[in-house]
Amino acid sequence: MKKNILLLFILLAFFAACTSENTNTPKPKGYFRIQFPKKQYKVFNSDCPFTFEYPVYAQITVDSDKNAQPCWNNMNFPQFNGKLHLTYHGVFSEKNYNEMTESARTLAMKHTIKANSIDQRLINYPDRKVYGIYYAIEGNTASSVQFFLTDSAKHYFRGALYFNERPQYDSIQPVVKFLKKDIDRMIETFKWKN
Repeated sequence: MKKNILLLFILLAFFAACTSENTNTPKPKGYFRIQFPKKQYKVFNSDCPFTFEYPVYAQITVDSDKNAQPCWNNMNFPQFNGKLHLTYHGVFSEKNYNEMTESARTLAMKHTIKANSIDQRLINYPDRKVYGIYYAIEGNTASSVQFFLTDSAKHYFRGALYFNERPQYDSIQPVVKFLKKDIDRMIETFKWKN
């Protein structure tokens, strides 16, 4: 009799545990909704040999790195915790020019290990003598956009977008898409002063 009661109790406990309606399932990780500002632009004009338009919600500061050279700036996006590093070099020889363009390609291709894809697009504005390559890097990489601009004779300008966060492409993808339009506008309005 005791065995039957014990067996009945175990079976009831087993069925009660299996048919519980209060099942907790974990929810997928979510991200905060991002409020994007209205697109408006202003002109960057300094003592540097170039000018361009950039968004009003960005702040351009002089690069404070100890190795920074004249006309090295950072376009900061504080609301997105991101930064577009901007560097300028004069072109002194064909060898110097080839080294800089190869360096830009190498820096972009370093992301191949973690990138899902790296798309290259030629930049060609002959009326303003602005030429270059734009690298759109998708995946969990440190940089999502890199580019260089040159007149192929005297000037070389490079940009690289970084976020001060651990790379998680799914979470930053909307911001990258938003900022790519600003970078495109910057390139479309870029001019050499001489």
